Amino acid sequence: MFENLTEKLESAFKQIKGQGRITELNVAATVKDIRRALIDADVNYKIAKEFTDIVREKALGQKVLTAVSPGQLMVKIVKDELATLMGENESEMNAKGNPAIILVAGLQGSGKTTFSGKLANYLKSKKGLSPMLVAADIYRPAAIEQLKVLGEQINVDVYSEPENKNAVLIAENAIREARTKNKNVLIIDTAGRLAVDEAMMQEVANIKNAVKPQEILFVVDSMTGQDAVNTAKAFNDRLDFSGVVLTKLDGDTRGGAALSIKYTVHKPIKFISSGEKLDTLDVFYPERMAQRILGMGDITTLVEKAQEQFDEEQSKKLEKKIRKNQFDFEDFKQQLEQIKKMGNLKDLMGMIPGVGKAVKDVDISDDSFKGIEAMINSMTPFERANPDTIDQSRRKRIAAGSGKDISEINAFLKQFDQMKQMMKMMNKMPMGLGGRLGLGKR
Repeated sequence: MFENLTEKLESAFKQIKGQGRITELNVAATVKDIRRALIDADVNYKIAKEFTDIVREKALGQKVLTAVSPGQLMVKIVKDELATLMGENESEMNAKGNPAIILVAGLQGSGKTTFSGKLANYLKSKKGLSPMLVAADIYRPAAIEQLKVLGEQINVDVYSEPENKNAVLIAENAIREARTKNKNVLIIDTAGRLAVDEAMMQEVANIKNAVKPQEILFVVDSMTGQDAVNTAKAFNDRLDFSGVVLTKLDGDTRGGAALSIKYTVHKPIKFISSGEKLDTLDVFYPERMAQRILGMGDITTLVEKAQEQFDEEQSKKLEKKIRKNQFDFEDFKQQLEQIKKMGNLKDLMGMIPGVGKAVKDVDISDDSFKGIEAMINSMTPFERANPDTIDQSRRKRIAAGSGKDISEINAFLKQFDQMKQMMKMMNKMPMGLGGRLGLGKR
């Protein structure tokens, strides 16, 4: 995410790192490179200039403490200003009503329909609400089918009227249906076009006036950079939307949309989305995003994702097994499955400070665990529970069953044994493994 921008900003900070003090000369050189990095990321020149003028003014007005180097101070100033530029604090969703109505708008191809499914999944699984999806795109038959498929995947009702060509009437009928079925959130997926046009704007404005939504979310493809910001302005002038959703953040994203959109339309970014999986929707936290852009990682989000997947009772049972040196392949497989649920592996590693830069050129596939899982799945239940019993003949059978070479089986078993030994050693330390990993009492 934003690798090129991160790299160029790091290069800019080299101008001032190692300097004994902040001077107009080294600040000017750093600020010039920061501005160039922002413009290369498709940030509007006016915004880039205003941003760097503020950074320069704050840097020259600061006294560097003995414990803080000029380079560290400049990074902190830029981080704070990036967070401010993107909105400072996260923005709450208004999902209260009978039902609460959320109108989803944007250009065709921006990821509106997929986002609608992700939002329904988010509100259902994380907020405990009962959503209903509404297929109000009357021009693209595939949009109705796509929404139905998404609804089936997350077990959420989808309201549609395939023969009705009146989007306003469909939305109004959906409200009545939602009340009948006791649904407390209605997510309306509206039609998009390849470009902003009057017919589309008028239709979505008519839906807004008829249903009076609590939230109007503008979905924008983050890969389109400054064009996305211009489109957002056109939509906002007409709809006065309540928030922005940035999609396709896993693609070749330069960062222009994320950095410019709040400044341009004065509306918060509420969600960010990456990939096609329905659980890849995150609340947008400006400060955390600023940290990630500067290569500082995002441990807070990583911990939150882990807490969502790791059950406390399960963690306590696992801790007991580790204490008794009984950690087996079934436990290991279970941990792998939970890690996979946390999201894209490369993105997760990028949240660890210092690791993002190290893995930026490394191809880390979500299928990375498949080989390990194949080896574990080729074991019998007895072998999984008793790793020490896996002798040479069993290894040959596991190799044949998993399609792996015997050397790969041997290497994996050796690594697993080394991991168990490390766990055993950590257990002997005063705090114990559970205390260090937070697996014990809360």
